[in-house]
Amino acid sequence: MSKVLVISSDAMVGEDLVQYRQTSSYRRLFAGGAQVRQVRSIYPSLTLPAHVTMMTGMYPEHHGIASNTLLTPGTVPAPWHWEYGPIRCDTVFRAAKQAGRTTAAVFWPVTGSNPDIDYLLADNWPYGPGDTLEKAFRRTGTTPEVLQIVERHKAIYEHCQQKHPERDLFGIRCACDILRQFRPDLMLLHPANIDAVRHTQGIFGPHITKAVEELDDWLNALADAMEEAGVLDETDIFLVSDHGQRNFTRFVSLNVELARAGLIRLDGDGKVESWDAWCMTNGMSALIYLRDPADKALHDRVYALLQQLQQTGLYGFSRLYTTEEACREEHLGGDFSFVVETDGYTSFGDWCTGPAARPADQPDYHCGRGDHGYLPTFGPQPILLANGPDIRPGALLEQARLVDEAPTYARILGGTLAGTDGRVLEELLR
Repeated sequence: MSKVLVISSDAMVGEDLVQYRQTSSYRRLFAGGAQVRQVRSIYPSLTLPAHVTMMTGMYPEHHGIASNTLLTPGTVPAPWHWEYGPIRCDTVFRAAKQAGRTTAAVFWPVTGSNPDIDYLLADNWPYGPGDTLEKAFRRTGTTPEVLQIVERHKAIYEHCQQKHPERDLFGIRCACDILRQFRPDLMLLHPANIDAVRHTQGIFGPHITKAVEELDDWLNALADAMEEAGVLDETDIFLVSDHGQRNFTRFVSLNVELARAGLIRLDGDGKVESWDAWCMTNGMSALIYLRDPADKALHDRVYALLQQLQQTGLYGFSRLYTTEEACREEHLGGDFSFVVETDGYTSFGDWCTGPAARPADQPDYHCGRGDHGYLPTFGPQPILLANGPDIRPGALLEQARLVDEAPTYARILGGTLAGTDGRVLEELLR
């Protein structure tokens, strides 16, 4: 049986392939292989929910991860979904283990403490005084033998955990050592440099050229490691991505209006004391939670307020979903009560005081030019390239979905992911 290596280049889109096809790693790894011309992401088109879909074959209504962050009103920044535990379905790692295969993941989101991953560096970083890189990785499931690899390369990462491309270079170096030392049958790897530069500098431009060149270097390094391990010719390699991005011009926080309506109570310093409704950003969409979702009077009050805000045309959202509508129309489920979708030039924030709208160049927020989280039908689309012993040479599929990826990897590995929302992409396989 073949091995599988999946590289998810965060926010890489079809337009980037024009340049990527000129690189040495494309000629070395993907020329003559298979391609999906357009891959449909999920709603919300966010990194963590999308990567859970990519490793489960399930939409958020079934896997349970609807946002990058946990619901923690008033906590800035909100903690991220590091841990595997909240996922409500099997992953491709479980399918691989059941087929007797070995597994690895490097910076793949929502893999912390996953018992089905043999060699794990979860997407994680230290928090607070006294925390260290070693502690952060150890508490999310990194074994002593992999921590030795971390020690070898930590100088790249320990002082710049959220910076790119340093974070990605560290991940690639560790992944190369894992490939050489352990030769896992399945590895999922997540470089996010292209996503980072789109956030800060816009969706297209010279910065993308540089980021694609860096990706080319990293893919060649992975190929070198597989050659040294003697596994390159027996590995099916997939280059995929999770979502695109769109440029935007402003931020809007609906929490300002919820506070004005008395639904969020603040102390004298503007900190949250209590809340009945809270708007949690998903980038270019947002989830509105109720303290008591069963309180019909509260539900109706918040729904009426959101409808009024939408009708003004001033608050940045073009569509208002109830939970039932989001689930039925976009496969998005969870404990939230409403979803708001961007008007195309607004990204959502979570502050509670001051103006509800801020220009996009605010230096104290998470990004400045590009963002995502919107409906997957809009904007540049994700990619899928594949090549290897099980890939049909020259196969071209016009469309596929993120939910189709994990079942396809499981099939190659000799396992199954039963009852998924996706299907095996038979057209790409020999």
